[in-house]
Amino acid sequence: MANIEQLKQLREETSAPVKECMKALEEAKGDIPKAKEILKKLGKILAEKKVEREVKEGIIDSYLHPNKKVGVVLELRCESDFVAKSKDFQNLSHELCLHITATNPCFISEQDIPEEVKGKERAMYAEQVAEAGKDQKIADQIIEGKWAKYKQETCLLEQSWVKDDSKKIKELITEAIAKLGENIVVRDFKRLSIR
Repeated sequence: MANIEQLKQLREETSAPVKECMKALEEAKGDIPKAKEILKKLGKILAEKKVEREVKEGIIDSYLHPNKKVGVVLELRCESDFVAKSKDFQNLSHELCLHITATNPCFISEQDIPEEVKGKERAMYAEQVAEAGKDQKIADQIIEGKWAKYKQETCLLEQSWVKDDSKKIKELITEAIAKLGENIVVRDFKRLSIR
């Protein structure tokens, strides 16, 4: 069984509920890094269950860069007004605004990319590969690789978080869902720039 100090440390480092921390520590036999991984997996499972729940509340947040040349307006949704007013939700919103300011994504997710854009991008990749004279199987892999890179560069949820590139934005949101216990959705954003 995990001791109180380990439980306290894991709780402070992850903000997970005490009961979940105890379960994770027991399963990990007191190994804190292993317990963190267990909590991360558990959080992902919990988040996946909450994705279908309706998001009627939320906030409109904004960020204006100090040079006053770049700004973002973000609509972030959740299930309850209680969560919308919470510090954790507001911090997530602020981090997303900062990220959007820095990376300038065009879409929220792959589903938001218009079919016309998908067609043009894939046609351009196919033309580039055809000029290189590659075998069809290799050509298809190159096209898929270029398409994956395009999504990562243009879709907010697929981008690596600017503050921790080991984590994608969708993982940052999944962690918030697990922590706050509600579905969270980026409904819309607008980035304005003088440049």
